[in-house]
Amino acid sequence: MALAESTHICVYSGCGNPQLSQNIANYLGTGLGKVHITHFPDSEIFVQFEENVRRADAFLIQPTCTPANENLMELLIMIDAARRASAARITAVLPYFGYARQDRKDKPRVPITAKLVANLLTSAGADRILTVDLHAQQIQGFFDIPVDHLYARPVLVPYLKELIGDDGVVVAPDSGSTKMAMAYGDMLNAGFAVVTKRRINATTVASSHLVGDVKDRVCVITDDMTSTAGTLCAAAKILKAHGAAKVYAAVSHCLLSDIGREKLLATPEIEQLVTTDAVPGIDTLNGKIKVISIAPLLGEAIRRIHEGKSVSPLFYTGH
Repeated sequence: MALAESTHICVYSGCGNPQLSQNIANYLGTGLGKVHITHFPDSEIFVQFEENVRRADAFLIQPTCTPANENLMELLIMIDAARRASAARITAVLPYFGYARQDRKDKPRVPITAKLVANLLTSAGADRILTVDLHAQQIQGFFDIPVDHLYARPVLVPYLKELIGDDGVVVAPDSGSTKMAMAYGDMLNAGFAVVTKRRINATTVASSHLVGDVKDRVCVITDDMTSTAGTLCAAAKILKAHGAAKVYAAVSHCLLSDIGREKLLATPEIEQLVTTDAVPGIDTLNGKIKVISIAPLLGEAIRRIHEGKSVSPLFYTGH
């Protein structure tokens, strides 16, 4: 979508992660735009932009994490309000894209919620999507508008390099994470291993076999998200049983439930979980979790999108 030269950039935050939004605005040196978000007595959401957004290049920042339904609906209403206020272009910035686990119909009579959310965002009036580490790459194809899909690994890799040194191993905790793990391995110049996994139910997994050499080496398990920590903890136990010197974990989105926090604390095999601030309010569990901000990554992406420049350099460290 071509924009007039006079188009100005405006960055707005939903209620999903206001601190990250503020850090992004600080990086851009613009300040957050003024938007009033409140609820009617029956819990319906009310949104009003308190400044002129006509002909603006509007970036609306909102992860659709817990409470997922509330945050998603709020974002949709913000997009609609911006469209009706004649914004020149509306980019929905989703540091975390919720409802992405259901990206295919693998059982009878189930929805494909990732496609549904893509349709909702487009119908509401979004012209572009900016997001980080989708649960499945094919979700980009669910949109008929441009999608800028960034990766958290350029942000996490420098810290991970300090942890694992020159002879580390990147571990995929299941077959679905192999591509991500291999990308981390390339950036870290590390070895590669895979743990096989069988999911028993929504909160329980069983890891059984390891492919790769981890004996006396520092390992880092990589995944796009964790909520119950079951996959990570099961994989860590397998790695230690096969002689790994130390085990770390790195995930883009830390969605830990109370059960997940308890499980992580009760798993000494994992030295530390490294994650981003894509979702708010992460409890560091007295150092068990290390949070690294993606505000500079998203801020630079927003700047490049506004200026019509490529975001490809952001796929690598040292951009």
